[in-house]
Amino acid sequence: MAASMAVALKALFSILTCVMVVTISQLIVTDFYKSCVDPKAWWMMTAIANYCVYIVIVTIWFFYKESSWIKTLFFPVAMFFLGSIISCGYIAMQFFKLSPAESSKNPVFFVLARHQKGDVVGHTRRHSLVIAKVIVAALGCFMLGFLIHAIIVDGSPFHAQMLTPCMRCTLIDTLIEIVVFSVWIAYKESSWTSAIVWILLSQCSGSIGLCVYLLRELNRLSPQQHISLILFSQSDRDLMSSDPLLTQHSNV
Repeated sequence: MAASMAVALKALFSILTCVMVVTISQLIVTDFYKSCVDPKAWWMMTAIANYCVYIVIVTIWFFYKESSWIKTLFFPVAMFFLGSIISCGYIAMQFFKLSPAESSKNPVFFVLARHQKGDVVGHTRRHSLVIAKVIVAALGCFMLGFLIHAIIVDGSPFHAQMLTPCMRCTLIDTLIEIVVFSVWIAYKESSWTSAIVWILLSQCSGSIGLCVYLLRELNRLSPQQHISLILFSQSDRDLMSSDPLLTQHSNV
C-alpha cells in the first residue's frame, strides 16, 4: 500500500511540475510578466499575496529540511518567479531519493522529515511555539486584509478583464499549491471526513484556510514538544520512539 502511494505521489508531483513548466513558459512567451506589475489591479495583487503566503510556509519547511541559509535564501526567490516548478520539483525529487525501505514503510513521513542522528523529539523552547503562532496568525491576518481591501476597491473578481496572462498563471500556481497542501492534510488527518473538510476550506479560502489549519495544529502541541512535530501525523509521532527506521529521523 505504502509503496503504491509512493509511486502515485512521484507521478503526481512530476505531473504538477510539468504543468507549471508549460504554464510559466506560456506566460513568458506571451506576456513576460508585464501583467503582473499593475498596481491598480488589486485582485492581481491579492492573488500574488496569497501565493506569497504559500511561499513563506513552504520555505520554512524547506529550511527545516535542508538546514542551509544559502539554499533557503535562493528557494523563495526562485519559487516567486518560477512558481510550483520549484516546490513540486523539489518534492518530487525527495520522493525519488527515498530508499526502497522508506518507500514501502511511510513515504510521506520520510519526505517531510530530515535525516538526523539522535533523539531530541519532545524538547523545544516555549517562546518558539509562541513565535510560530504569531507568524502564522500574522500571515492569515495579512491575507484577510488584502482580500477585504480588494473587495472594497475592485468589487467582484468574476469578470473577464481579471483573466490576464499573469492572473491565469497565478491561479494555476495557487491550485497546484492547494493540491500540495491537500496531500499533506490528508496524511495528517486520521479521519477522511476531517481531511475533506479542511481541504475544502483551504480550496475555498486559500492561504487563510491553511493558516487557520496551521494554528489549530500548533495549538495542539504542548510547550515541551518540538515545533516540527506539526509536520507529522499523530500515529507517526507515536511510532518515532519505537520504530527503528523512523527513529533515524526522530531529531525533528
